[in-house]
Amino acid sequence: MTITNDDELQSLREIGRIVADTLAAMGRALEPGMTTAELDAIGRDILEKQGARSAPETVYGFPGATCISINEEVAHGIPGDRRIAAGDLVNIDVSAEKAGYYSDTGASFTVPPVDRRIERLCRDGKRALWAGLGQVGAGKPIAGIGEAVGRFAQKNGYTLVRNLASHGIGRSLHEEPKEIATWPERSERRIMQKGLVFTVEPFLSLGADWAEHEGDDRWTLYAEPRAPTVQYEHTVVATANGPLILTLPG
Repeated sequence: MTITNDDELQSLREIGRIVADTLAAMGRALEPGMTTAELDAIGRDILEKQGARSAPETVYGFPGATCISINEEVAHGIPGDRRIAAGDLVNIDVSAEKAGYYSDTGASFTVPPVDRRIERLCRDGKRALWAGLGQVGAGKPIAGIGEAVGRFAQKNGYTLVRNLASHGIGRSLHEEPKEIATWPERSERRIMQKGLVFTVEPFLSLGADWAEHEGDDRWTLYAEPRAPTVQYEHTVVATANGPLILTLPG
């Protein structure tokens, strides 16, 4: 989607705020002993009270309002009876629709006490996101995002999961430009047009470079090779002054 008027921008701001508020509330509610289904119910309640609908549930039939992935799970974890424990690394991904507009955000949280290397991974996951966001702007190359994240990862001794990409969003959950790499991609030649709406969501890891399904579960993705992995995500608009971040809590 490319924004063409202020009404579109305001609608995107509204759904962006809703998913950001939902993510923040779920992060605050995290505690040992609760199930991922209980955590998901908190997110669902907030979305519904704001008049929004879970995007993965309505678009893809995902069995939950939000995606909650723990430890070895890197993305698209199904809410259920798994209990969150002290020391867990929990990723929460919230995407939703309201009045025909979509937004997507995510973050990784720790449940204390956690190893120092996991604390550092979370800190640097946020830094990797901002490295990518710093390359967003009208007229800039899309490739700059992955190049900046790649430089950060290499400099700090991390790997990047290379089959989970950022994507266009706006009038649908996934739309053009599809497959925006958050790793160096030499074949990328596209330019960000003014008003372009998309996500930036690098997956920073302590060793994984791929995500794959396991067994009969067609949703949950696991780090390959198995290694702690974090994701932080914003929905943004490319402007002449850089990124306009839509997914900030209100």
